[in-house]
Amino acid sequence: MTVWALGVAAALAPYSQTQVSNQLSRKLPLDSPQALELRHVKAAFLSYRGRSALRVTDAAQDGGDDVSRIAIVKGTSLQDGFVEVNLSGDTAPDAPANLRGFVGIAFRVNGDGSHYECFYLRPKNGRSEDQLQRNHSAQYISIPGFPWQELRTDSPGKYESYVDLVPGDWTKVKVQFEGASARLYVADSDQPVLLVHDLKQPVDAGAIALWIGPGTIAYFSDLSLSR
Repeated sequence: MTVWALGVAAALAPYSQTQVSNQLSRKLPLDSPQALELRHVKAAFLSYRGRSALRVTDAAQDGGDDVSRIAIVKGTSLQDGFVEVNLSGDTAPDAPANLRGFVGIAFRVNGDGSHYECFYLRPKNGRSEDQLQRNHSAQYISIPGFPWQELRTDSPGKYESYVDLVPGDWTKVKVQFEGASARLYVADSDQPVLLVHDLKQPVDAGAIALWIGPGTIAYFSDLSLSR
């Protein structure tokens, strides 16, 4: 097992921004240390539940904030398009009980990773016995300025929804974004589980990133982009 340290700087050689942008669809392997720029996470390539996968784990110092843990897929650039991936999320063994195994996809990520849009899942909420907690299974955030706390306070229920999830299981996710709108699809449903028609950041091309929250162990496989 190869573990990659924080801050990998090499480019994803087979996939330049021009090549990715000009392809109708492109699958991006997550099996090379050159593929990612890691921010406050650690990553390892291994086999998980029958798939070759990238494991991404929390490496933030002193707990960090809720939005700083991303693995940017180098060489990607999309303004409008689709991102598809199989992912899995759960909490680390030593994580506080209130954490939910946050895992998702960030898009339109700027050069230093400080601005992006994001859809993520909270797998431990999917089958909670608390209905209100179930309603917080899928989430949209926009960084900077619009973390989940602010969106939930200002617009309750508008930027999150229910979806059936099992911690640690593989879940197929597709994100579609165009202009100021985005849709999140889970499993093979032809209907989105979450719609956002007022994306908060300026509409611009940016990278794709694998996103996790605090105390999370996540796995990603079969990443593809299309436009």
